[in-house]
Amino acid sequence: MDMLKRLSAEFLGTFWLVFGGCGSAVLAANFGGDGNPLGIGLLGVSLAFGLTVLTGAYALGHISGGHFNPAVSFGLWAGGRFAAKDLPAYIGAQVAGAIAAGFVLFQIASGQPDFVIDSASPGAFATNGYDALSPGGYAAAAAFLCEVVLTAFFLIVILGATHKRAPAGFAPIAIGLALTLIHLISIPVTNTSVNPARSTGVAVFVGGGALQQLWLFWLAPILGGLIGGYLYRWLGNDGD
Repeated sequence: MDMLKRLSAEFLGTFWLVFGGCGSAVLAANFGGDGNPLGIGLLGVSLAFGLTVLTGAYALGHISGGHFNPAVSFGLWAGGRFAAKDLPAYIGAQVAGAIAAGFVLFQIASGQPDFVIDSASPGAFATNGYDALSPGGYAAAAAFLCEVVLTAFFLIVILGATHKRAPAGFAPIAIGLALTLIHLISIPVTNTSVNPARSTGVAVFVGGGALQQLWLFWLAPILGGLIGGYLYRWLGNDGD
């Protein structure tokens, strides 16, 4: 497949993930205020992130592999499924797609007269954080461990679901449901990253602590992706 098409697919898929997942958190999670039956809440946001990956993988996975996440690209490399030489281009396309989605989401959210971003508020504009910027007040060490473990298992699911011996055609469902579960677990801890591009795409529009803490949401997911990739490569005998 032509590299430009592959990178375009990664751009679009990451855009869809950030716009759909973060958009659900910004626009729909608390719609109408507390107790409004139209607000989708934590469960709805978790499902929205899973649906973006599920639909994006079915639509674009056959073009680029459907990474939509730098940690996934690193994990697939560690798992022997992706070439190291393509990592910089893929990550660049993913981050660009995430920032583009953040920009569009910001323009839409700004259409509400009382829209304002409080950069000191946990989860502001769907950003990730720890300590005072964690939705549940979790410390940096807990946030780091959570992101590493969940990203590692995300890669195990991805590599297992896409293995040549796995049932064909069902991988996006397993991957999407895994991301939903990951959000159900970790939204209270970090507002859930497991994806450095997703974290960057909204943090650049918030600044302040969201940008200062962004390092964790690059380092921990990539470390987790590498762990998951290497572990599954050993477990599933990939590359033999």
